[in-house]
Amino acid sequence: MPKQASHGRFAWHELAVTEPSAAESFYLQVTPWKTQPWDHAPDYTLLMNESTPLGGIACVSDDHVAGRLPQEWLPYVCVYDVDGCSRQAVSLGGQIRRGPKEVPNIGAWAVIADPQGALFGIYEPAYAPAPCAPKPGQFSWHELATSDYKAAAEFYRALFRWEHVSDYDMGEPGVYRMFGHRGETYGGMFNCTDTMPAPKWLPYMRVSDVKSAAGQVQQAGGTVTCGLMDVPGGDRIAHCLDPQGAAFALHAR
Repeated sequence: MPKQASHGRFAWHELAVTEPSAAESFYLQVTPWKTQPWDHAPDYTLLMNESTPLGGIACVSDDHVAGRLPQEWLPYVCVYDVDGCSRQAVSLGGQIRRGPKEVPNIGAWAVIADPQGALFGIYEPAYAPAPCAPKPGQFSWHELATSDYKAAAEFYRALFRWEHVSDYDMGEPGVYRMFGHRGETYGGMFNCTDTMPAPKWLPYMRVSDVKSAAGQVQQAGGTVTCGLMDVPGGDRIAHCLDPQGAAFALHAR
């Protein structure tokens, strides 16, 4: 598959924390993931869903501190040219926080802050992943809480070709704008309220049953911050924090 065919799809998820082994222990209790060391870096643990790698856990390094990267899940979006997309992000008002860097036979990557300050990664794989419907244990939705969702939507449209899918009026919180490409919806974005830390991306993990998965999160030492909500379309979600404070969400159809 040509790299350009996967441009704009979420392709990787990385968690950098001070205690990687504790994070690994937590997520193995609440997901079907398996882990394995990465040959290219002994301090990086690959996260596997069935036989498919979907992300990694790293220890916070001086490089993370220099890039002002928080201990949060960082989603990476597949691009056809990391160098070109990095330059374009800067021209659109973004900032490069790490990279671009290349790992031989793996691909190239960079970490970007969008104009409102939300962090995300871009990833140019050596071999483009084939698109597939999310399975339990995979990330199925990505949500941006920001200070100006309309400006953010324009930034990402120019960078990733994301299209406006639909708007949902949430009432007092405002509009929830859904985005995607070629008939597939990838996620949503909205303006933060005063009580929300902002701006940042929140990844949603597909589970078979949100209530059961939320219980596992609590039993493993995590926190359910906003639980068991039914959302338009018949889906159910819950927002969570792992024991080190990294946010993620659960999602079931």
